[in-house]
Amino acid sequence: MAITVTENAANHIRNAIVAKRGGVGLRLGIKKVGCSGLAYTFDVADDVGADDQLFEAYDAKVVVDREALSVLDGSTLDYVREGFKQVFKVENPNAKAQCGCGVSFSV
Repeated sequence: MAITVTENAANHIRNAIVAKRGGVGLRLGIKKVGCSGLAYTFDVADDVGADDQLFEAYDAKVVVDREALSVLDGSTLDYVREGFKQVFKVENPNAKAQCGCGVSFSV
């Protein structure tokens, strides 16, 4: 199982960890929400638990728990500019449908 992290995403993760002055990396997860059922979550990971998988690229770390990894396996995490905002974007080959507003997805 794997998550690919782009250089843009890694740069943003490293900068966020420095700004927070702590944490081991980005925690990428999923939660039940929205019209399609699931949404991505992004937070600073304070540690790596026993049920977590750690991915590293460009000196940045991404932590994913086992349950989320089953949905996120094979995904690419990027950090992109969309209009006036900059956001993490997940390209997930397991997502079969996405709601019209782009907030939630289903597998």
